[in-house]
Amino acid sequence: MKEEKLLPAAYEILDKYLRNHGLRRTAERYALLDKVFASSEHFYVDELCDSMELEGYHVSRSTAYAAMQLFLDAGLVRRHQFGNQPAQYERWLPGITRSHLHLVCTVCGRVRDVRDNSIAAAITSRNYPGFKASDCAVYVYGMCGRCSRREI
Repeated sequence: MKEEKLLPAAYEILDKYLRNHGLRRTAERYALLDKVFASSEHFYVDELCDSMELEGYHVSRSTAYAAMQLFLDAGLVRRHQFGNQPAQYERWLPGITRSHLHLVCTVCGRVRDVRDNSIAAAITSRNYPGFKASDCAVYVYGMCGRCSRREI
């Protein structure tokens, strides 16, 4: 799905989720969703709030964290815990976003997404008794090129 079609699809999922759970459609939730889907990068909630503040839109940290939990429950973001870092999130649309590897640098903490269809296919095509896999998240820990060059 093209980038410009991701946000309308995310709105549709959020609208349905809020309606089905009797929750309000607030401007803050949609502003946060806009910001989340404006980038394909991993993000911290605090950085998301800071970025919105710089753009002149104030959202409290508690509102942002509550919205991330709501987005997580609705299937619009994925939460990742890489090592001892604070939780990071990434946008996610069920059935649209593709599984990928996360290359996590154990020195600087940088995370890079890499598509490797063969690994995702191998995992999701396996037969697990009583379980049907639909996608996967794989973390590969090591040292990024930037940190490797610094050690030389």
